[in-house]
Amino acid sequence: MPKNAFLDGAYLEKIPLWHTDDSPWKAKLVLQMLARHRLAPRTIGEVGCGTGEVLRQLQLQMDPRCVFSGYDFAPQAIELSRLRENERLHCYLGEMPKGPSGQFDVLLMLDVLEHQENYFSFLRDVKPLAPYKIVHTVLDLSVRAVLRKDGLTERRRLYDDLHYFTKDTALQALRDENYDVLDWFYVPRASYRASRTREKIRQWPRMLCFALHQDLAVRLLGGYSLLVLAR
Repeated sequence: MPKNAFLDGAYLEKIPLWHTDDSPWKAKLVLQMLARHRLAPRTIGEVGCGTGEVLRQLQLQMDPRCVFSGYDFAPQAIELSRLRENERLHCYLGEMPKGPSGQFDVLLMLDVLEHQENYFSFLRDVKPLAPYKIVHTVLDLSVRAVLRKDGLTERRRLYDDLHYFTKDTALQALRDENYDVLDWFYVPRASYRASRTREKIRQWPRMLCFALHQDLAVRLLGGYSLLVLAR
């Protein structure tokens, strides 16, 4: 069996912040999707919650009565989440409980599909947990990624991604497991992650191409992810 970087501490060594720096824009996207469909959940669950920072960001901006529960297999991530917990936000080590259907109003699956050995069985298992699911996944497969030497294997080494998606394969995976896709939109992930001036300038061709033809830009240049609302 291959080593699991999320369990043995190797992932924390590679990504010391455990992607907490991505949490503000991810939370903003979740809020955007909720607003688009006038959803006002009172309970939110997150599978693969990491440090719990996305949940904390949501709690700061949502109804104070909303209760947040996060679950993750990585002990280092859950240890980091302890600083973010409060009476309405808790993170737990291990898989989500197999309780009655609909135990959450909304279930978040943010950047977890690409890490599942079998994402079909994963989608099947979590489907009953909430009537609404918000899924965010990286769209790694692009012409640019395929043409670059180590374009995809680099992501496996750095982020331990097991699968690489396009918009169509991600949406089809949900439909194959009888999810009803209600809405989706592209996320300019590379632009959100660009912090230095040089990095931001490098995004201009990608942004220009995206303005002209979204699907073509994503398939050619990559740098985008997908946010989906499903039932």
